[in-house]
Amino acid sequence: MDKTITKVWGDILKNELEKPYFKELKKEVYSKYNENICYPKYNDIFNALNLCDFSQIKIVIIGQDPYHGEMQANGLCFSVNKGVTIPRSLTNIFKEIKNNNPGYDPKNGCLEHWAKQGVLMLNSVLTVEKGKANSHKNIGWETFTSSIIDIVSEQKKNVVFMLWGGYAHKKGKQINIENNLILKSGHPSPLSANRGFWFGNNHFEKANEYLVSKNKSVVKW
Repeated sequence: MDKTITKVWGDILKNELEKPYFKELKKEVYSKYNENICYPKYNDIFNALNLCDFSQIKIVIIGQDPYHGEMQANGLCFSVNKGVTIPRSLTNIFKEIKNNNPGYDPKNGCLEHWAKQGVLMLNSVLTVEKGKANSHKNIGWETFTSSIIDIVSEQKKNVVFMLWGGYAHKKGKQINIENNLILKSGHPSPLSANRGFWFGNNHFEKANEYLVSKNKSVVKW
């Protein structure tokens, strides 16, 4: 499984990939993919890393686990494959972006173009069984992704961490707040958004303003 990680990320995570828990995680994931239909595709599990070069990271968005509907997940949190109906959480994300950009009109829910601009879209758990949300929690992914967040937090500076909802707030509690910006709000899911905890957070605008203040290029959402 780790053979599908780019060399740059492989070198950065070398120590983590050699730990006993990760070796057990590899076996477990391989077994689950052989026994059941799981998402994303096996070779797309590490897309969040592979599509976002470590040297280019500007923003980190933390999700929980992949979409479990057929062919939705593509390895990036909140993102779906082209041709797939845009989920409600992502629809609310797009609505929030549009609040400050009236002409904004995405044609699909694939966010690869964000990743290629330096947005690390990392789920806490990187795999899931079809139709069973959170089915791969507590098998080791949480430890692995926490180590990634720690590495980015400590080795990078002036990164914007977007933490949406209570789960992400807890996941990001170890982030170095002296060198990076943390933006917190409710989750973009309909339940949270409709209760007033999402819309109007201006995270996308605030993130770009921060990047400009640090002489970095903005993200074209």
